[in-house]
Amino acid sequence: MSQSHPPDSSNSDVDDLTPSSSAAVDHSPLSLQVPTSPTAKSLGGETLRSRAESFNSTAETTRSRANSFNSKAETARSRGNSLLTTVRSRFEGDDWTTEEALRPDKNNEKDFEVENSPFAFSPGQLNKTLNPKSLAAYKALGGIYGLEHGLQTDLVAGLSVDETTIPGKVNFEEATSPTRSQKPLEARRIIAQDVIVTDRQVQGQFHDRKRVFNDNRLPAKKAISIWQLFWNAYNDRVLLILTAAAVISLALGIYEAVGQPPQEGEGPSVDWVEGLAIMVAIIIVVLVTGLNDYRREKQFTALNAKKDDRQVKAIRSGKSVMISVFDVMVGDILHLESGDAIPADGILVSGHGVRCDESSATGESDAMKKTAGSEAWQRILEGSATSKLDPFIISGSKVLEGVGTYLVTSVGVNSSFGKIMMGLQTENEETPLQAKLSRMANWIGALGTSAAGLLFFVLLFRFFAGLPDSTETPARKGQIFLDILIVAITIIVVAVPEGLPVAVTLALSFATKRMFKENNLVRHLRACETMGNATTICSDKTGTLTQNKMTVVAGLLGTQVNFARDMDMNDEEKAVLTLASAFGKLSPVTRNLLLQSVAINSTAFEGEEDGKATYLGSKTETALLTMAKEFLGMGPVAEERAGVEVVQLFPFDSDRKCMGVVIRLASGSYRLLVKGAAEIMLAHATQELSDISGVSLDTAVLSETASMRVSANIEDFATQSLRTIALLYRDFPVWPPVEVQTLEEDRSMAVFEDVFDDLVFLGVVGIQDPLRDGVAHSVKRCQDAGIVVRMVTGDNLTTASAIAIQCGIKTEKGLVMEGPKFRQLSDEDMDSMLPNLQVLARSSPDDKRILVSRLKYLGETVAVTGDGTNDGPALKMADVGFSMGIAGTEVAKEASAIILMDDNFSSIVKAVMWGRSVNDAVSKFLQFQLTVNITAVVLAFVSAVSSPDMHSVLSAVQLLWVNLIMDTFAALALATDAPTEKILDREPTPKRAPLITTNMWKMIIGQAIYQLIVTFTLYFAGYNILGYNEQCSAEDLTQRYQTECGYLTGLAFETCQIEHCTEALNTQLNTMVFNTFVWMQIFNEFNNRRLDNKFNIFENVLKNQFFIGINCIMVGGQIMIIFVGGKAFQITRIDGPQWAVCILCALPCLLWAVLLRCIPDKYAATVFGFVARIWLAGARPIIRVLALLFRPVGKGWRQLSRHVFAPTRRFSSRTAGKIWKRNAVEEEEPRNKGAAATTADVEAGDSSEMAQLASPTAPPQQAPPPITLTTAT
Repeated sequence: MSQSHPPDSSNSDVDDLTPSSSAAVDHSPLSLQVPTSPTAKSLGGETLRSRAESFNSTAETTRSRANSFNSKAETARSRGNSLLTTVRSRFEGDDWTTEEALRPDKNNEKDFEVENSPFAFSPGQLNKTLNPKSLAAYKALGGIYGLEHGLQTDLVAGLSVDETTIPGKVNFEEATSPTRSQKPLEARRIIAQDVIVTDRQVQGQFHDRKRVFNDNRLPAKKAISIWQLFWNAYNDRVLLILTAAAVISLALGIYEAVGQPPQEGEGPSVDWVEGLAIMVAIIIVVLVTGLNDYRREKQFTALNAKKDDRQVKAIRSGKSVMISVFDVMVGDILHLESGDAIPADGILVSGHGVRCDESSATGESDAMKKTAGSEAWQRILEGSATSKLDPFIISGSKVLEGVGTYLVTSVGVNSSFGKIMMGLQTENEETPLQAKLSRMANWIGALGTSAAGLLFFVLLFRFFAGLPDSTETPARKGQIFLDILIVAITIIVVAVPEGLPVAVTLALSFATKRMFKENNLVRHLRACETMGNATTICSDKTGTLTQNKMTVVAGLLGTQVNFARDMDMNDEEKAVLTLASAFGKLSPVTRNLLLQSVAINSTAFEGEEDGKATYLGSKTETALLTMAKEFLGMGPVAEERAGVEVVQLFPFDSDRKCMGVVIRLASGSYRLLVKGAAEIMLAHATQELSDISGVSLDTAVLSETASMRVSANIEDFATQSLRTIALLYRDFPVWPPVEVQTLEEDRSMAVFEDVFDDLVFLGVVGIQDPLRDGVAHSVKRCQDAGIVVRMVTGDNLTTASAIAIQCGIKTEKGLVMEGPKFRQLSDEDMDSMLPNLQVLARSSPDDKRILVSRLKYLGETVAVTGDGTNDGPALKMADVGFSMGIAGTEVAKEASAIILMDDNFSSIVKAVMWGRSVNDAVSKFLQFQLTVNITAVVLAFVSAVSSPDMHSVLSAVQLLWVNLIMDTFAALALATDAPTEKILDREPTPKRAPLITTNMWKMIIGQAIYQLIVTFTLYFAGYNILGYNEQCSAEDLTQRYQTECGYLTGLAFETCQIEHCTEALNTQLNTMVFNTFVWMQIFNEFNNRRLDNKFNIFENVLKNQFFIGINCIMVGGQIMIIFVGGKAFQITRIDGPQWAVCILCALPCLLWAVLLRCIPDKYAATVFGFVARIWLAGARPIIRVLALLFRPVGKGWRQLSRHVFAPTRRFSSRTAGKIWKRNAVEEEEPRNKGAAATTADVEAGDSSEMAQLASPTAPPQQAPPPITLTTAT
């Protein structure tokens, strides 16, 4: 196979690296930065050249790979020299045929079958390069150039934005032909740089690629159908028991009405109505609960889709653009840089120092060094390839360091991580508040169940005691027993507050949706509620407190020439020039040096964002590039980099606060370019340019006076809140320099610390980053809310202090400290100074992690912001980690709980407000529900025990309606109040604060007392108060006899007088008790809108449409029940005066709440404590006796549940599951083609094939954590 080789060091003598000569001889992987125009000059060079193929191989310092120091001795052989006899290195499968290397596994043959594909390779063939990594498969596919041709893409220009269907077809033999090599220059599909490609709308874009390879989406987790949600809502043990009792009651009622003749003087039995009404009520409860859950699931599904989306940098039509991760296609060329999460599988095209953490994808914890695909292909052709060569980029892994580009070969379900994720789609997590409320619900339910059990046995004993004297029929006796059982079960339904966890979920779903609109993308629900209790915020400066719109506004060239953009910044004592004047003094050689320092020593590049041409990358670097374009005459960055050979790259390191690059000059020497934090750079400079206008780069020793002058300028810039960046350089005759340490894994690379010395000071620039609008107000609001705001920044102490003072973070008594000093403190000293620490300057990510850990140790609830890869540990450790949606790396986003989509500190304040709103919503609902629980259970218990016929004043159907109000309607109404600024006027709630505060207990017990007094008064004294004992007058009885008694039953006048008049009045009175009770709950719902002792319960009520709508439903439903409920609810219509009595009895609960709020909480706490001690002293013996009595009952119930209810439930679940599964399979099969085979491939694979294809990266021994394939931006 013919293939381009790098020039042989023994035959090459290249001293002048001109664009033309570069184009003539360079066959290495093409540039990371796409050239501006398709010229020989721009395409000839590369930004980051692989060492094996760079011109450095022609230098006289050909090195032995076994020697850690530079040696001028000839090595045993040059990689490019094939004349010497060597032992051929081998890799697994080197001697395999193409068929053996690409043989399908038995579980994924479908991936190898594609109809009418215009591409040379199928998804299955491309997947053979991974899982495990296989150089044999890579070789069989023709290497990087075979993949380029077979996938009909371009390693330089990427995919064309105009591609729809592909007319031509490439077969396997053509793509892997031995004559296949790099595309010629004229075949590159590059468009003009002034053409905007991101706004171009192409119908049917990438149609064939999507059809053959799919897009980069995982099939959405099968949503729970609404029928499943209905079943889940109904599949409650208490509801099942109540249903059974209702069915039996209905059967007995029908039997009495049809099978038993009515007694003399009585009409047909209508007892069947109650059973039917209970069943209808159960259906309504299930429907409302299921619909509520369905709405919640839809909201979370929509939020998860937004969470998974993010932007990635791709090259299309020769331009770098930002695209959605979902739009990544097979054949795309994507950029790689430190901190990126890999969105799809692929092959490295070109890069420098790329290392990946593949632990989440493969289980390997070591950082894996990546080799360019062209170098791996070259080594395979030469016979020197080994299994250590790794050009494979695995989806789900993270880039630890380096920059590069790679060719996408598998996306979505076909990618290696996509296969894993298909089996790891998890359910929504349970938040701490949900767990805490679930425990409380169980506790309250246990008390309610005990009360229901006690009521059941009291009534049961009364029932048994009356059996000997009863003249009722057996069916009637059975009906009475069922009525007792139904009332007891219904009390359990009311007493169990299953709405508590639901209220949290509703509040969270509502809050997260609204928070997304306010630029907070919640990744973990627990963060939403935790943020409400945050006591301290450790915030970054750049982009969070400032606008992250950086501009060079001042600086120093050499040590003499000061310049400033805004002349107001000038010091009259200094000779300050404008930027144009200052840069006009530079000689061509100095200008070229400064241009190299800015353009070459940078990871930013040209691209498009929001349809506009711009620089993409670090805002500091884009500010420098903008300066170079405006004042140094810099052309397109790609062209500036194209003719320069990069020998070694030192990525930015947050610990050393700088970055560097080594380039090879035309003379054959090497130049190290460094830029970073000004005061740190100055400490490593020993020389300066003697004359910036000179024709040559003459240097002089950096004197103490000059050093002090530069330090004074740096301090001056810092006091003006400017970020200071210094530029340094140093020339070396050879690289690596003699007698410096080199990297163990690559002896051609020098250790940065050994060359970071004796540098030449070139200049310093001051970069302005204005404060965000409103950030000072937001900081003040946090401080008023009891939250301490601290600034953690990498800027120097002076700049950080100036910004902190402008923001209002720094106060007179506040401490400012640098990271190096902070980390040296002992734990005791650190803990003593932390309360006053307000600014941590020159901090590293490790300093931030230490700060968070000590604050948490002191009991603080810590929120922290971060944007870098190294911020991950601090973001994970914090109670709430905020990552930057714009400037943050994917690693930081994955480690965070909330993503700030606008990188704005004001959005953090919004998160605090919504967090407190969630906690308040839960407290409001808890206060409301406990009030209803106590009142309903006590009222039903006392009325049933005191009633001669053992009937509760609240029937089973009425209690189910109350339960619906309590658990669903109130949860919706009280969980949807939006927060106001006033929510920040209180201190954070401590971590260990009780769920029910003293003020809540005061309102719960106070309202329960009022409601019980009113309802008991109506129930026991209503006859006398309302004068019902005088209403059975002769005229009234005659009318009743004619309209009711005689007409219906044919009874004598006297019998009607005795029985039916009293029964009718009883029904009216019970109806009034029920109506009054419900209206008290409706009015009390307004009381619960406030949790403090302020009186305005109607504040912002008109802004909550949910609250108004839910209350309209409750009021309308109650009115309809009274008018048409009849026998189903065991009520009767009431007239106007009776309605007035109900409303007037219920309305004063609003005034009663005002009186309760006037009672100081400390007095209420004293009373509650005293009563609780007395109650416990008397209740303990009773509880022990009841526990002893009911222990056998509990055991029997558990046995009944285990042997009767559990098998029935399992049988019904399995039956329903089979039906849903059959339907799901029919729906999923066409959409998730090959998903089952994919999962099986991950879990099992072909063991024999795996044994043959064993690689250094072993498959994971256990399932990796559920990290999303496409993380949100």
